[in-house]
Amino acid sequence: MNIALIGYGKMGKLVERRAQRQGMTVSLILDSKNNERFQGLTPENLAGIDVCIDFSTPQAVVENIRRIARAGVNMVVGTTGWYEHLEEVRRIVAQSGIGFVYGPNFSLGMNLFFKIVEYAAHLFHRFQEFDPFIEEAHHKLKKDAPSGTALALGRILEAAYVDHHVPISSVRAGYIPGTHAVSFDSPVETITLKHVARSREGFADGALLAARWIVGKKGFYAFQELVERTG
Repeated sequence: MNIALIGYGKMGKLVERRAQRQGMTVSLILDSKNNERFQGLTPENLAGIDVCIDFSTPQAVVENIRRIARAGVNMVVGTTGWYEHLEEVRRIVAQSGIGFVYGPNFSLGMNLFFKIVEYAAHLFHRFQEFDPFIEEAHHKLKKDAPSGTALALGRILEAAYVDHHVPISSVRAGYIPGTHAVSFDSPVETITLKHVARSREGFADGALLAARWIVGKKGFYAFQELVERTG
């Protein structure tokens, strides 16, 4: 399987290493040096690519998607911070006929954590004395805050707590790969569910799992759907 990497920061480099270990070929790497104005995303450069994996920036990702879709190449997008354009991207994918997987977090454990939080929300929302809130922490170079994962957890909670805004607090410091905690607090007790990423390898392996899965497929998928179908 031939992969193109869009974005070559810490995650892009890790995806490259993990892909090579798994017998995949990274045939194209585009970053700010050779794709600053999207000039690298041409049909000629993308010829023979099975899947593009995007870990670029929130500012670049939508135009990356537009150009890759125009070339007819399937995509996996791990970049976050662009979800206000989700419906636009859904239309681009439908019109181009490509296969597309996105997710706020490609960790298998986190996607199982989403289901645990969903179940907990349905238990706790019946009792008014419990207030939900989210705390998240990431490394100092992460550009978006709150994280896409925290926002996804917020949507899960707010689906149960109708008309209730769930507060999110964010920390950007040091070299933290990612920590997310969901708490339900009452006057007399607190219950906290927590996910801690010890390394970025889980995110990279999840992106590669999505890349293998989307080869030869069409349609718009959240990574959570893939996890549920695989399980």
